[in-house]
Amino acid sequence: MAKSIRNVCLCGHSGHGKTTLAEAMLYLTKAISRFGKITEGNTTLDYDKEEIKRGFSISAAIAPIDWKNTKINIIDTPGYLDFYGEAAEGIRVADSAVIVVDGRSGADVGTELAWERAVERGIPKAFFINRFDDGEAKFERVFDDLREKFGPTVCPVVIPMIEGEKVIGFLDLIDMREYVYKDGKHVEAEIPASFMDTANKYRSELLESIAVTSEELMEKVLMEEEVTREEAVEAIHIGFNSGDIVPVICGSATNMWCVDVLLDHISDYFPSPEVANKDKVVEENGETKPVTLSADAPVSIFIFKTIADPFVGKMSFFRVMTGTLKKDTALKNGEKGTSEKFGHIYTVCGKDMKEVDEIGFGDLGVTTKLANVNTNDTFSADANALPYAKISADAPNMRIALSPKARGDEEKISQGIQKLCEEDLTLRFENNPDTKQFVLTASGDIHADVTLSKLKTRYGVSVDTSAPKIAYKEAIRGRSDVQGKHKKQSGGHGQYGDVKIRFAPGENGLEFTESCVGGSVPKNFHPAVIKGLEEAMQEGVLAGFPMVGLKADLYDGSYHEVDSSEMSFKLAARLAYKEGMVKAGPIILEPIGDMKVTVPGDYIGDVMGTITKKRGRVMGINDAAKKGYQTVEAEIPFSEVADYPTVLRAMTSGRGKYTIEFVRYEEVPAANADKIIKEAQAAKEAEQ
Repeated sequence: MAKSIRNVCLCGHSGHGKTTLAEAMLYLTKAISRFGKITEGNTTLDYDKEEIKRGFSISAAIAPIDWKNTKINIIDTPGYLDFYGEAAEGIRVADSAVIVVDGRSGADVGTELAWERAVERGIPKAFFINRFDDGEAKFERVFDDLREKFGPTVCPVVIPMIEGEKVIGFLDLIDMREYVYKDGKHVEAEIPASFMDTANKYRSELLESIAVTSEELMEKVLMEEEVTREEAVEAIHIGFNSGDIVPVICGSATNMWCVDVLLDHISDYFPSPEVANKDKVVEENGETKPVTLSADAPVSIFIFKTIADPFVGKMSFFRVMTGTLKKDTALKNGEKGTSEKFGHIYTVCGKDMKEVDEIGFGDLGVTTKLANVNTNDTFSADANALPYAKISADAPNMRIALSPKARGDEEKISQGIQKLCEEDLTLRFENNPDTKQFVLTASGDIHADVTLSKLKTRYGVSVDTSAPKIAYKEAIRGRSDVQGKHKKQSGGHGQYGDVKIRFAPGENGLEFTESCVGGSVPKNFHPAVIKGLEEAMQEGVLAGFPMVGLKADLYDGSYHEVDSSEMSFKLAARLAYKEGMVKAGPIILEPIGDMKVTVPGDYIGDVMGTITKKRGRVMGINDAAKKGYQTVEAEIPFSEVADYPTVLRAMTSGRGKYTIEFVRYEEVPAANADKIIKEAQAAKEAEQ
């Protein structure tokens, strides 16, 4: 039943203990028989080879547990910034979020990003402050930090009891109940007398927070009357679901401290799909509108994650948005106009799947081997159903050129990367037509490294990487008037072609005109002249980059009745081009991008400084939609931003984002042009 389901996303900064907390939940509820450790590579949810090798989560993973007649679907998400697309997938189908915070370091950038995603999704949030088995964990400092960053809605619920410098247990402020653990099990204890002042302080803060949920409770608190556990739990339930209360629970996932308490809170008042029954669909005009989800409506599902497994086939993870999905049901993908039969459906716990006959409203599942399905697809029994709002992820910016280690592997690279792109919203791949390179665009260096490692292990393809070439062009600034004559005699028919051409700067490609008089170059040879010029323009005279924007007027020449041919005039045109370009003041052009960098206001000066150093021009500064953030708009050469994802991340601790779009080509400054020419010449020599 949907009322007994909780879809909870574990999110937060990398390394703060999300996967270990999930493992503790699984072990406590006997869903697993052994408590896995990340250091040993045997946790339930970090099962991918790359996760085991690297020691951190790189993809969202699901595990259902049963706790006091409640099914809790744990959605463990990566905290590392490169894998925010996976975190977005987990948040999209969750009805609540537990943001895990390290009790030693406090709220890091990943904490802030997890909060923002939950706010954008519109789901209630709770904090689990972890690692109170470590003497460096400090509750007061971390709690104050959370309140400063996220506001007075942050509410203490379970706090550590400290005697001297040691955590001896935990206190549930709702009913002042103590939790002391030995061998992971709760034992009875008393609140130390020395801790009572601290306990009363935070109990008062709890009461102040829950008092805002009703006038009756407000009056009780003001009159200092006793608030029962039932009243407090109900108030937290109301405040949690409205966003007015963000509970804070402390513990240690490694030592199983307060994991049971967290599960109690999840089952007591975290929303079920029946409560969290609102979503959005996309209308034909692209606008979204709210919809109410129901178990009684025709079945519809949303695909929130895809894995391209080379052995199992494509695995499609879904949430049942309405109705009940039964196996062998055929549903329509409205956007693609195709139907798919869900012949086999499974519940999933990490990498283990269990086939079932049906999956009910609000629950999560997986199916395999659908023919035409991708992440963000909506399937419905209603042929006219609108698609659900898609998962959005920031476009990646780190570009890497790929080349095969083994000759002839180009097709394997393309096919393998395309499959990986199907399961990763934050990957882009193209065969760049200007540079003739395979270019992978990832969120960061770790993201790229993981992708290429998957390419090798899954599809058996190894690649070399390099910085992508910049699509430079060549053009001319001046004019020239030259003759190109091709004459060759070698027995029998000879070769003769003679053209006189005036060259000048143009707008786009080749702008060809002819002003010959008296038939000096017969019209039937004009196409050969054009062809010769077009072929010659593929390689400029400075560094071999394509020539753009060239006017060519054929105004004179000569021909031979016997020896002239199309090939002769084609070669004559090429000779004229080479001489004409040298005399017309050739220049190198570089692509310029319109860049928008959004950062916290404190970093604006640093951003402007880096842009200026990279030959950029700041065009303006505007307030961003996000509070406290500003956006710097600038124009900057693409050649200067290859390392900018790394630079910006380091500068802003991961808080900054940027986009860049091509706007035009501009002339490269002379000093830079000399360097580009030398590098191009060196590359040519290396190829020979």
